[in-house]
Amino acid sequence: MTAIAIATPGGPDVLRPITMDVPAPGPGQVLIRVAHAGVNRPDVVQRQGFYPPPPGASPIPGLEVAGHIVACGDDVGDAMRGAAVTALVNGGGYAEYCLAQADHCLPVPDGLSLAQAAAMPETLFTVWHNVFERAYACDGEVILIHGGTSGIGTMAVALARLFGLTSIVTCGSADKCARALELGADHAIDYKTADFVAEVARITGGRGVEVVLDMVAGDYVPRNLKCLGVDGRHVTIAVQGGLRAEINMAEVMMRRLTLTGSTLRARTNTFKALLAHEIHETVWPLVADGQLRPVMDVSFPLHDAAAAHTRMEQGSHVGKIVLDIG
Repeated sequence: MTAIAIATPGGPDVLRPITMDVPAPGPGQVLIRVAHAGVNRPDVVQRQGFYPPPPGASPIPGLEVAGHIVACGDDVGDAMRGAAVTALVNGGGYAEYCLAQADHCLPVPDGLSLAQAAAMPETLFTVWHNVFERAYACDGEVILIHGGTSGIGTMAVALARLFGLTSIVTCGSADKCARALELGADHAIDYKTADFVAEVARITGGRGVEVVLDMVAGDYVPRNLKCLGVDGRHVTIAVQGGLRAEINMAEVMMRRLTLTGSTLRARTNTFKALLAHEIHETVWPLVADGQLRPVMDVSFPLHDAAAAHTRMEQGSHVGKIVLDIG
């Protein structure tokens, strides 16, 4: 099969097509003939040499795929063979075939294209776990979402709308703010021309938000805390702005703030299976009836994976970038 390998840590040009053997499914696994693979920020960070795959995972980048199951591990049985699925994977997505844990797969319902299906697992699993499980967001609350037109941001906006949250997003231009509002955000702040802390205070009448979904970290953290109301929850899922933050712990104590965060790739197969089951029961019906769809940006052929990474790093995309493979 053809796959895209990282020749050496570096820029997008280090992504190179290679020929390698098709993997065989082991216990609990299925082999997917990949139609499309999602492109995500962790793929870029892995390519740069800062996010190595966990032990036992494929070194080929790609954390989500959609396609058809063509082989099953002995303990899985053949009932899933031929099924159209989307799957969260630990790596290996940028390839014509990819292994996945059987219980990390979700069925592709009628009306959802395989390209759309491939654009969902990484953002959906991440947002659901962090916003609704770790930050226990509830209907009627307000959430501040940074990167409102990113893949994560657009998924967070969609889930906020479907589950009764008011969303405030930050974006890097007036055009992106307008696009975020079109996609369902309740409020959008251009962080390059306005102070998002002051704008959040204005929008909420000084009450603050209940949840901040943070992908920046660094010096955004103390500013985010100023946006939180009493008993607010701050959840970090990336550190694009820096690893360290200086905060006022007395402020955390007096307003009973909660700071948390997570990464998804390194979690156990059991955890991901339980998360997949909860999403299947709670969110997937909204996909099946057409209420939840990913925002799609641009697709690239597999051999143009470098161009897909370039587009992501330029920051001009809105929603998800995917690779067309099969």
